[in-house]
Amino acid sequence: MAAEIDEQPAVWSRLLGEGRDQFRDAAGIINRRSPRFVLLAARGTSDHAALYAKYVVEILHGLPAGLVSASTMTAYGARPDLRDVLLIGISQSGGSPDLVTTMEVARAQGALTVAVTNNPASPLAEAADLHLDVLAGPEIAVAATKSYTAQLLALALLFERVRDGPTGDTAALPELGAQMLAAGERLASVADRYRFAQRLVTTGRGYSYPTAREAALKLMETSYLSAQAFSGADLLHGPLAMIDPQVPVLAVMAGGTGGDAMRQVVPRLREVRADVFCVGSAEHVAEFQDGVALPDGVREDLSPLLEILPFQHLARHLALARGENPDAPRGLSKVTETL
Repeated sequence: MAAEIDEQPAVWSRLLGEGRDQFRDAAGIINRRSPRFVLLAARGTSDHAALYAKYVVEILHGLPAGLVSASTMTAYGARPDLRDVLLIGISQSGGSPDLVTTMEVARAQGALTVAVTNNPASPLAEAADLHLDVLAGPEIAVAATKSYTAQLLALALLFERVRDGPTGDTAALPELGAQMLAAGERLASVADRYRFAQRLVTTGRGYSYPTAREAALKLMETSYLSAQAFSGADLLHGPLAMIDPQVPVLAVMAGGTGGDAMRQVVPRLREVRADVFCVGSAEHVAEFQDGVALPDGVREDLSPLLEILPFQHLARHLALARGENPDAPRGLSKVTETL
């Protein structure tokens, strides 16, 4: 897991170099079809990449987007009219039967289908009209790290090409990622502080909400603790009542609209004397006693690639501090097959 975390800047460089033409080609086909709606199908970690893409599509491209409930097409046999729909299936392995079935049904029902995987020979890639390879290379640890951020970057690059979205700024990501990873060992002391925690909460808004969800998943699957993710808005609608000094809060507050929207959460966390660890802009991190600051000037829609890195390190360190093996969590396998 440590090696795969550290590989991420190199993976991003591959996508930005040898992998970039595939996004131009796919965007050309998408633009010719001119979809009016985007659906995203994924499970687990990839579902958080899909949620990120939902924000990108709706905010930067003005198209409605939604997350697929795969069981409607698999378990219930629904056959919705998907003309003028772009359906993107996201999966590290490309081997989940329910996603493959969803892709096949969507294509038959008129959708333009795109698979985003780390395996161009996978069933999901073969079932789709188009395939985007995230070029992450073999990922051995069960907990996905480099494949997740590769999915984020692949989706960002795709929609950068679609409908004349914002361009630039991605070239600096590998160097910025390396800077963030260099601070990884200091997360060991944070992990030691949370070594005996039984539950914790992660929170963020906007583009950072998928980061909060992915951070919670990493901690659950590697350290076997109860980690619940809430948007900052939802946290204030009830779950705040369970926060006390014994329930750590991991807050994601990048610069921009999402981080600013989290400001209303900060005084409420202080009221309940919460132990907060923040990853975000230097300004937001300064509001708490502990955290990791993001580099200055990172575009808000690209910050999720950097935000998740400290949480990946935290999950690894916490698993080790608790005597667990983060590479092979109990009862889990790399490919989860659901119907």
